[in-house]
Amino acid sequence: MNMMEKIINGWQKQPGRLNIQGEIEKAIEELTNEKVELIASGRTDSGVHSLGQVANFKTNSNLEIEKIPYAINSKLKKSIRIKKAEEVDEKFHARYNCKKKRYRYTINNSEQGSAIYRNLEYHVPKKLNISKMKNAIKYIEGEHDFSSFKSSGTSSKSSVRVIYKAEIIEDGEKIYIELTGNGFLYNMVRIIAGTLVEVGLGKIEPEEIKNIIEKKERILAGKTLPAHGLCLMEVQY
Repeated sequence: MNMMEKIINGWQKQPGRLNIQGEIEKAIEELTNEKVELIASGRTDSGVHSLGQVANFKTNSNLEIEKIPYAINSKLKKSIRIKKAEEVDEKFHARYNCKKKRYRYTINNSEQGSAIYRNLEYHVPKKLNISKMKNAIKYIEGEHDFSSFKSSGTSSKSSVRVIYKAEIIEDGEKIYIELTGNGFLYNMVRIIAGTLVEVGLGKIEPEEIKNIIEKKERILAGKTLPAHGLCLMEVQY
């Protein structure tokens, strides 16, 4: 299933707390009378949004594939929408078969910010140097040990990841930081975004990014930007 979501308490089930996985599993059970376990492409933290999360489950139901999104959506809150459903091989695993993910961090670089989109972007009122940010982000591309860009809660054994594409996209007063990679560490995108903002503010020079990566020390990178500016855009298989 491909879905869009506004993460309330994150993806993963938590007793007594509203979460994406639990809400969708409950809706499926109401429709099929089966208890299912949703397997997502990865966990999304509290406050993070998604336009392209993917999850799979097994069912014996005879519901038509084309009607599944409509049926599940009828049972869900408006903050969660199933966009598409398709039948896959029984061995398919939304997490382990994932080849690439694309994340976007949105910055509003206007003086006053936005009232309507305030929960979907991070406001930076001081004008950012986009040219320097574009120079800096190129150092992120490739295979690196991203220890400098992970939070202490990271459970992954290895901090090595591959970033296939890293770019800054300008759209009026909005700045999009987009990263496409084979995987991401805990808070990695938000820390990279925070570091690039500091480049844009003149606190870090673009060339320093190379040294920050090589030193593998979290203290050298920028701050972790808030979760609400981050969105999982696409999962590729």
